[in-house]
Amino acid sequence: MHKAVDVKVLYFGTPVVLIGSRNEDGSANVAPMSSAWWLGDSCMLGMGDDSQTTANLRRERECVLNLASSSMADTVDRLALLTGSKEIADYRLRQGYRYEPDKFAVAGLTEQAAELVRAPRVLECPIQLECVVEAHYPFGTPEPIATAFQVRVVRVHIEEELVIPGTHYIDPVAWDPLIMKFCEFFGEGRNVRPSRLAEGWNMPHALRDAAVH
Repeated sequence: MHKAVDVKVLYFGTPVVLIGSRNEDGSANVAPMSSAWWLGDSCMLGMGDDSQTTANLRRERECVLNLASSSMADTVDRLALLTGSKEIADYRLRQGYRYEPDKFAVAGLTEQAAELVRAPRVLECPIQLECVVEAHYPFGTPEPIATAFQVRVVRVHIEEELVIPGTHYIDPVAWDPLIMKFCEFFGEGRNVRPSRLAEGWNMPHALRDAAVH
């Protein structure tokens, strides 16, 4: 029997993307997100309007979508409550966000130059998509609180072991993406680690687990 529920978060499960972008002073920014979907050579990205990445994409009109593998959950979690913006909204402060100008260093990631855009790649990510911003649209009602970015992939970089030999196809068995599902990290069909983001959003997983044990 189905039950009508006022679900707090509609985050059913999408790949974690580390978006590389350039700040206004030219320094590198990297931010985790998972509101993304692809069609052909284009992708739609959903970003909150108070994000430094949103400001960078609007200004620079380019980015790199670095897709994280499930083994990178610890690394991604170190970025979860960091922001490249000095101005932090009150609700984010309550969730535990703090300003960090060098997120690559804090996360233990390696900045890698892209070939067609100025935005940085992340060396540790096995899939890297260089993109240009084609358009962006306000998102949310009654007042927009986010921006939907339409980006076009202009170059793809793939770790060799993920490519089926003799083809230009990614091996779906070899590729194990990190998935964000209801603010928790999943990979290989299991919850790979607790998430700081889930704690910041007061998700009830800890209460559920405590009840089980």
